[in-house]
Amino acid sequence: MGTHFILVAIAIMALASTLASASDPSQLQDFCVAVNDSKSAVFVNGKFCNDPKLATANDFFYSGLLTPRNTSNPVGSTVTRVNVMQIPGLNTLGISLARIDFAPYGLNTPHIHPRGTEIFVALEGTLYVGFVTSNPDNRLFTMVLYPGDVFVFPQGLIHFEFNQEETNAVALSGFSSQDPGVITIAKAVFGSNPKISDDVLAKAFQVDKKVVDHLQAQFWWPSN
Repeated sequence: MGTHFILVAIAIMALASTLASASDPSQLQDFCVAVNDSKSAVFVNGKFCNDPKLATANDFFYSGLLTPRNTSNPVGSTVTRVNVMQIPGLNTLGISLARIDFAPYGLNTPHIHPRGTEIFVALEGTLYVGFVTSNPDNRLFTMVLYPGDVFVFPQGLIHFEFNQEETNAVALSGFSSQDPGVITIAKAVFGSNPKISDDVLAKAFQVDKKVVDHLQAQFWWPSN
């Protein structure tokens, strides 16, 4: 599988790079509050650039993506990110990669990537995937993927991947951002810090506050 895996990874990165647009750079963090005093500025929209003369080959290298990950967790999936945090040379290039391992019947729970479109390639197993469009239609688009199949999750839309089989599954994803970000829906809504008022959530979901309190008491696994 090694050579096939590498070729797929290269193809994904090439496809993801075509999603970049010639406009203002996308947000690479949740917010970037402007300040007038440059001396007090700590963060930028992305990463500070090192002197190009000091760059080495290791700044553009990552090893170990072929290694299967441990999926012994409540949702049965593990995401291995390869973004600017792992490869500093990706800074400003607008692409990144991830490996997703699924246990039998494992789920990459509903989530969004606020800063990037995702192109998803199934490598092993049978995966039921889908995304939901924005209001007011909230249309659900789904597909069952087999090895070699490709599916696209548009930027900012809720999506998921579920392993339908009794065997492990593996996929690779390319992103149109060096750091696409992730918001796991259940964890964000019921596991926020501090907690969202149960009055708010009870009214939003049209359920009793006891149901909300029960959900907020759970541990929400940040699988993606």
